[in-house]
Amino acid sequence: MPKRKPSSAEILPTDSRDLFRAAVARAAQLLRAGEVVAVPTETVYGLAANALDAQAVRRIFAVKERPAFNPVIVHVASQALAEQCVAHWPLMATKLAEAFWPGPLTLVLPRSSIIPDEVTAGGPTVGVRWPSHPFIQALIRECGFPLAAPSANPANRLSATTAEHVRRSLGNRIPLIVDGGASHVGIESTVLDLSASPPQVLRPGMIHQEALLAVTGELARPGAAGPSVLKSPGLLRKHYAPRAKLVQHTWKNEEGLRVFSSSVGVPISKIHIIAHTHIPSLGKFSGVSVIPHDPEAFARAIYSELHRCDESGAEVIIIEALPETIEWRAIADRLSRAAA
Repeated sequence: MPKRKPSSAEILPTDSRDLFRAAVARAAQLLRAGEVVAVPTETVYGLAANALDAQAVRRIFAVKERPAFNPVIVHVASQALAEQCVAHWPLMATKLAEAFWPGPLTLVLPRSSIIPDEVTAGGPTVGVRWPSHPFIQALIRECGFPLAAPSANPANRLSATTAEHVRRSLGNRIPLIVDGGASHVGIESTVLDLSASPPQVLRPGMIHQEALLAVTGELARPGAAGPSVLKSPGLLRKHYAPRAKLVQHTWKNEEGLRVFSSSVGVPISKIHIIAHTHIPSLGKFSGVSVIPHDPEAFARAIYSELHRCDESGAEVIIIEALPETIEWRAIADRLSRAAA
């Protein structure tokens, strides 16, 4: 596809009622015409297209340079629209929707005939989600069709949690970026496969396993063998990666961190530290970021911090290793893939 001039995307704010309505109308106009636009969700910014238009979905893959075998999630603004996207809507899906929708939970179910192969990577299932961000809800209602919307970033790179992140990475490839503020969840949705029995978490998120178990009563063990066709995004070994090399390390004092830093193969002046418990002084590091030792706050901040490290020219990012508890599992998943 032809590339647009650098930074040519129109950027529309949404911070008044009139601006919000104007952005909805403009985005809907482009989506009806088969275009791809960047829109805010509560998890990360999405690169949206009409999920029922195979050619429009192919444009998402072209813009992101995303491999065709990696499926995308379909976003809806009602349970009724979700039911149209799947071949069968079980009682368990209703229970989970009542508990967690609108919100950061994607349900994988057998796809209906209206969902094109491009959305599902040719597989028999589709992931559907009802996001809680008011802009994408209003946009879906205005369009009248569901939106395929993977994260608005080049394939395998850092997800975008602000409109500025999108502009820097994709601003020359798309016509419109809607600025809905910073994403307040900050990492991608939990993905739960309801086409399996018992249900299986394909991608951890900020809706944790214990919360899901309270509804489902049973979940497949993590690490159970998966299908050859991917059912969900976020399953590739390398994903969510900054340009800089990312490593995780545990240190108890500043001297231990400096000894480790001297072994990573670049000058300390090219190393950025992200800490949450043991906070070093800036010293000779290129930068030190501190994120609260709280999983929700950490999730909200981590992608922005990684973007900032890249923008500062860091060559290595050392992140203080996370606690090995359920609350941190989704963040640990993202960082392990980013470091792969």
